[in-house]
Amino acid sequence: MKLVLIGATGMIGSRVLDEAVRRGHTVTAVARNTAGLAERAGVTARTGSVFDAGFLADVAAGADVVISAISPRVSPEGTLADAARRLLDAARTAGVRLAVVGGAGSLEVAPGVLLVDTPDFPEAYQAEARAQRDALEVVRAEGADVEWTFLSPAAEIAPGERTGRFRLGGDQLLVDAAGTSRISAEDYAVALLDEVEKPAHTRQRFTVAY
Repeated sequence: MKLVLIGATGMIGSRVLDEAVRRGHTVTAVARNTAGLAERAGVTARTGSVFDAGFLADVAAGADVVISAISPRVSPEGTLADAARRLLDAARTAGVRLAVVGGAGSLEVAPGVLLVDTPDFPEAYQAEARAQRDALEVVRAEGADVEWTFLSPAAEIAPGERTGRFRLGGDQLLVDAAGTSRISAEDYAVALLDEVEKPAHTRQRFTVAY
C-alpha cells in the first residue's frame, strides 16, 4: 500500500514508520525536520506542515491511506482541531482513508466521564489530552464523508517491546487485572497498521491496551 505518514519522527510516528516498513508498504514520511529519518527502501522523506493545505493535497494525491501522528503540543500555526480539519479536507479531496493517532484522555472511565476529567489525571498532560479530545470531536462531527479511524492508546504509552499481543476496545479505557492501562509504542503501531491493512473501525474511535 501507499501510505503517507505525517509526524514520522515522533515517539509514536517513528514506530508506525518502522512497522509500515516491516510490512513492506511504500511510505511518504512527513515531518517538519526530516534530518532524523534514516534512508531506507520504500521510504520517501518530505518536509512539510499539516497546516499547509497545498502540501497536504500534494502528498495525499495517489495514496491509499494518510496516517496522522502529529504532536498534540500547541503550535503557532493552529490547534490540533484545526489540523484535523485540514486532514479531513485533504483525505476528502484525494479520496483516501485517514487514520489518526489519538490520545487516551478522551476515553471513558465511567458512562459520560472522560479520563481527562478525573481528579488524578496529570496536570502536565491536560492541555494535550484536551487537544486530542477536541480533534476527535471534529473528526466525528465533520468526517461523515471520509473513511477515517481514530486510535486511542492506553493511559500509559512508551517505547518498549513489540509483542503483537494486546486487546482492542471501543470508547472505554482498557485496564488489566491490576488496574493498569498501558501499551508499548511498538504494539500500538502494530494495532494501527492492522487497521490500515484490514479496516474494522471505519468512522470509529477504538483503543488498544494490554
